[in-house]
Amino acid sequence: MKVNNQKTALITGASNGFGMEFAKLFAKDGYNLVLVARSKDRLEKLGYSLQDEYQLDHVCIMQSDLSQPDAAQEIYDLLKQRGIKIDVLVNNAGASVHGFFHETEMDRELEIIQLNITSLVHLTKLFLKDMVARDNGKILNLASIVSFMPSPMMAVYAASKAFVLSFTEALQNELKDSNITITALCPGASDTMFFKRADAEATRAANGPLSSPEEVAKDGYKALMNGESRIVSGILNKVQAGATNILPDSALAATMRFQMEEKEKEARKTPESKL
Repeated sequence: MKVNNQKTALITGASNGFGMEFAKLFAKDGYNLVLVARSKDRLEKLGYSLQDEYQLDHVCIMQSDLSQPDAAQEIYDLLKQRGIKIDVLVNNAGASVHGFFHETEMDRELEIIQLNITSLVHLTKLFLKDMVARDNGKILNLASIVSFMPSPMMAVYAASKAFVLSFTEALQNELKDSNITITALCPGASDTMFFKRADAEATRAANGPLSSPEEVAKDGYKALMNGESRIVSGILNKVQAGATNILPDSALAATMRFQMEEKEKEARKTPESKL
């Protein structure tokens, strides 16, 4: 049943994982969609299937790489040209790379900063101005459980997510007297393409308990629609987030270092059995 067919949600990183699940949730509630990602084929398959299933008025497919400096402005300008008003912005796109900072490629780290921080800030600035002018709108920013703690071997990623959480909470205060809400979603390790794309498939975190993207998206969607400021998805993640108020940063870093180490390396350290 369509209840929001006059409203449109823009979702970045919509071709898989959380973004794909967000698209399904918004479509189910009758939102028209603007889907942004690098993979045009995956976006088209998802978008047009949702449009048919839920009889949406329009679905806009935008192939864009938000790790590039001009991408956010180009998205905004194109939507303006088409007369598409964005009622909900979901800044979901993000990436990481696994390894010691002094060993990873600088260009890759800078792309992660551009994607996780700069493009998120840029999109928020552009669309928030329009929301303020209308005094109406919602924004969901994807933070992380590592927003609360340093994460060795994913140092830039964790720092970027700490930025996202701080940025979001500051805007919440700025917007407290308006009809605009902004929500931070903080998931833990999840069953998405994240670890594969970060070359971190062999880590303990990737091989431990993983949250389902469907459940994480549902938690985030519910919090967004309720105007909540922050949601940590998953009971174990809530416990872990709570522990950050007690444990020193050095202990948190040691815990995350353990999770980010590769299990294969641990096995290689085991002495061979003697005959």
